[in-house]
Amino acid sequence: MPKVVNVAAAVLLREDGMVLLASRPEGKGWAGWWEFPGGKIEDGETSFQALVREIDEELGVQVLEAYPWLTRTFDYPEKTVKLHFFIVRRWQGSPEGKEGQVLSWQNPHAVTVSPTLPANTPILDALKLPDVYAITNQHELGEEVFFARLHERLKAGLRLIQIREKDLNEVELAGFTQRVLALTVPYQAKVLVNAPLDQVQSMGVDGIHLSSDRLMALDQKPPNLLVSASCHQVSELRHAAKLGLDFVVLSPVLPTKSHPQDSAMGWEAFSTLIEDYPLPVYALGGMKPSHLNQAWRAGAHGVAMLREIWN
Repeated sequence: MPKVVNVAAAVLLREDGMVLLASRPEGKGWAGWWEFPGGKIEDGETSFQALVREIDEELGVQVLEAYPWLTRTFDYPEKTVKLHFFIVRRWQGSPEGKEGQVLSWQNPHAVTVSPTLPANTPILDALKLPDVYAITNQHELGEEVFFARLHERLKAGLRLIQIREKDLNEVELAGFTQRVLALTVPYQAKVLVNAPLDQVQSMGVDGIHLSSDRLMALDQKPPNLLVSASCHQVSELRHAAKLGLDFVVLSPVLPTKSHPQDSAMGWEAFSTLIEDYPLPVYALGGMKPSHLNQAWRAGAHGVAMLREIWN
């Protein structure tokens, strides 16, 4: 069996959304290929300790704020690499190529350097996802109030929306979706619909959000769609990862108004469930914008909100 090498990798993320990539220097395997900075986790080190050391050695900067993010395993011909990615949001110093590597700040939506290491393709895709995933709530707000709030949030930067309106029939849902799209298209926001696949495929939206039941009934990821799913337990998280979905929502983290009977897992259990998980995870259940930093610390990509996002 190939040797497994554990690596700590850093996504240095600027406030403008740009991330730092480095080209592998001559003399190393895959020389000239672009990757995220980082290196091997030594015996006795935690992944975070290795991250801090490697970024200091490679870039000459000191990590001040970093959160665990995705863990991806990739098989190269000569070895298997397990990459422990961290989002680094604050650091001290200006990055320099201390080992002869060329550095470049890149927009994940439009990377201009190539080639990038194969293991980094899903990482760049995940970085295109925003911090907030909004779930529609016309049922409680009323049609006109909801659409006024949606327009406000889009102008403020909202870019990822799940249409979830269980009280609408198929025709009503199609009409509601077209009205959402009329507002979101100019802002290039992504829209996913929580409905059966055959219904979603005819709507002209970006993707589908799967309920946990639909997730577990699926044996392959639907093609040509952004696909997310609701998860509540380990078996659902594992199945979503096996299918290679684009992201998942894990709930309930905190008590919610809509499901007061459900026991909230809390942040510690949430963090444990997604430890070493390969897909971006949004925390759902009692979330407010103020919970975003707590979600990052727990390993989440961001927060999903049904009510607070529209307040």
